[in-house]
Amino acid sequence: MDAVMLLSRFDGQSRLLVRSLLSGVSGVHRTLSVFHRQQRANPGLTLPNFIETLCRDEITCPQTGAKPLAVKPLVCLFPALFKQNLLSFMYLVHSVLPQTAVLRVLECLSQDPHPSPWVTALVRQLERSLRAHNEEPLYSPVCSQRLRELSQRCVGFGETRGWVRCFSSQTVQSESQSLSCLSELGAQRKRKSSVVTLDSHGEETGLQSKRIKMDDCFSERVDAGEQSANKEISGGLEGDAGVPAEELQPALCDALPEHIKVSVLQIKELLESQTEWDQSSMDVFKVLNECDPTQVEVLCNMLSLPDLPEQTLPKLCSSVLAVSPDLSYSTAATIIKSLLLQKVLSLSEPASRCLVTTMTSFCSRYTRPMCHTLIGPVLEEKNIGNSQAELLNRLIEGCLDSHYRLLVLQMTFKIAWSEAVLSIIHSLLDSKPDLNEEVFTQFTEQLVSQASQFTKSVKFAKMMLTVLTKYSSHVTAAHKHSLSGCLMLNETFLKKSLQAALKRITHT
Repeated sequence: MDAVMLLSRFDGQSRLLVRSLLSGVSGVHRTLSVFHRQQRANPGLTLPNFIETLCRDEITCPQTGAKPLAVKPLVCLFPALFKQNLLSFMYLVHSVLPQTAVLRVLECLSQDPHPSPWVTALVRQLERSLRAHNEEPLYSPVCSQRLRELSQRCVGFGETRGWVRCFSSQTVQSESQSLSCLSELGAQRKRKSSVVTLDSHGEETGLQSKRIKMDDCFSERVDAGEQSANKEISGGLEGDAGVPAEELQPALCDALPEHIKVSVLQIKELLESQTEWDQSSMDVFKVLNECDPTQVEVLCNMLSLPDLPEQTLPKLCSSVLAVSPDLSYSTAATIIKSLLLQKVLSLSEPASRCLVTTMTSFCSRYTRPMCHTLIGPVLEEKNIGNSQAELLNRLIEGCLDSHYRLLVLQMTFKIAWSEAVLSIIHSLLDSKPDLNEEVFTQFTEQLVSQASQFTKSVKFAKMMLTVLTKYSSHVTAAHKHSLSGCLMLNETFLKKSLQAALKRITHT
């Protein structure tokens, strides 16, 4: 069945989504943009017609007349790239979709007799998110065996390291062993460059061999890749064996390929110069796409990015954002953490224009790394003040779409609240993220557990008032009972307004 016939099965609104999903590797982002525009026009949109049509049975004609007619769900008739984009899109928005609808699509896809490996992995990832089935690895036994054979050929028979260690078991527990590969990396780089090592991101880092660059494309599709990258970044240059960073760094610097060392020196000269940067100067930053995650970490340390003057930030930011193709998740996250995190944590007054411009530029382009390696760590810091809160609020209002606002809100469920955090939560609630029943229940539980610390806080009372007015449709009878007890503790002038707002909420 050709694309025209497939499109004819959908209504006008759903057809826009289908066209976006058929638009190639950028289909996920386009579809997300279309979905958000449709949501703004219709806030109650949950894609019922779109999913219903995808799951509708279609009679298909075999390629040869020898076989009888077959009946398959419509979604199975689309090309593999459409299915990949569809699953990635559903992973991003599944929190606002009925779980039964998502499971129905997955059940339909299971009827495909020859699914692509990407589709199989994405189906498993989505099932893990919905059903919390985390015990089964995403890779298949065949994939595990092939990777083991490949790594043996690369490293040499008789030695077990790299991917062999990562895939030596069919359980998720084996992932903890793969992290030890990173701690060996420093020692391995001291050896002769003829040895090839494979790190936990699956990037080959042979020092004199041809570099096979495998980008973190799957981390853009699923959060599992991000978790691995965050573990590596948070570890910094200090390995599992406890080698201090200041001792390990010189050895790693010596292990950098010569062309990267030359690029580091050129970038250093640019950062120290007072002149304008021309296009040839900015091209030197293309080296970032040639570095593996550990080399990016070393590069950032050699350039002393945390100590860079703020007036240099916009030029550096423009040069990094001009690099094409886009940086991998791990590279962008390492640069953001090294360049900006300490500057934000040390703020004692409103952020400078240079810092604000740089952060908004990075956040608009590399939103997910920004959330995980800057916004998250800042929220976790116990002593953040109004300066940090004001800066994060600007990012939330100007750079984050509904999906990422929901992600940041969920981050606040895992930390102790403070007055600064309350203002960030209030800003998130005002932006109306897509809260499903499960997330709203988690949020109300957090409200109730934290209420005793903020009995006299006007910020907490205002945030509560926002919940009771803007999210009244989410409040169930159970929520109302819990919130009623929470309001009894309040000692601010808003107590009567809060009780009146709660009383107005009725349940049919």
